[in-house]
Amino acid sequence: MKQAAERGPDEVERTDVTTPVLEAVDLRRSFGSVEALRGASLTVKPREVVALIGDNGAGKSTLVRCLSGADRPDSGRILVDGGPAEFDSPVAARAQGIETLYQDLAVATDLDAATNMFLGRELYKAGFPRFLHVLDKARMRKESDTVMRSLGVEMRDARIPVRSLSGGQRQIVAVARAVTWAKRVVFMDEPTAALGVRQRALVLDAIRRVRDHGISVVLVSHNMPEVLEVADRVEVLRLGRRVARFDKGEASVNDLVGAMTGALVTEPEDEQS
Repeated sequence: MKQAAERGPDEVERTDVTTPVLEAVDLRRSFGSVEALRGASLTVKPREVVALIGDNGAGKSTLVRCLSGADRPDSGRILVDGGPAEFDSPVAARAQGIETLYQDLAVATDLDAATNMFLGRELYKAGFPRFLHVLDKARMRKESDTVMRSLGVEMRDARIPVRSLSGGQRQIVAVARAVTWAKRVVFMDEPTAALGVRQRALVLDAIRRVRDHGISVVLVSHNMPEVLEVADRVEVLRLGRRVARFDKGEASVNDLVGAMTGALVTEPEDEQS
């Protein structure tokens, strides 16, 4: 697989921009008597930021887990580029170019940015037996620096541990790791939570750059103004179902809150797809 630093923009562009790169259709998932998903759907189009919003318990986390291979739905369909797909593990989802950035980041704070970006997918020097595990640190640092620059971040020293970085820079490292390996979609769960204003702006700008590089982003967030600022489209879950969809510029914060609480429904249950 080519790294993001080596991919040209034409390699991720698709001539058919009408076919979703990822789609969930009528997914259902129960845990005992609790129905987490009751026919949930989600559509991710090429080169877009789609926000997935909903109140606590709406099913967002379960839907993301099903689409990232961390869980399996009881029924329903998952489509990748219009064709059926089945993810029995996160590895299977990653093989389809789908990466997930969870809220806890899962970065190794004692390691530098480059090592974090290639953690578990290390590059080894040519000319040495693989069992010797001779890491090509120079190449990993070069490629990580290229990705970070493409996201608008300048690292003062690529060799310092991640724990020495600001909160926004740590988040960018996690974003860069996902982008390095993604081909189609990156799920981002509350990527700006607990960040300051400047750090939040840094991450939002990185999200736009990810989209502009041809990778779709699914943004899970409770921050409604932030959603309206960065998302090209918004899909709303309520009680395990999609109840509303808005294109950019169609909705206000009140509209989003109304859809989340049930005061506003734009997508009848029997028309969900």
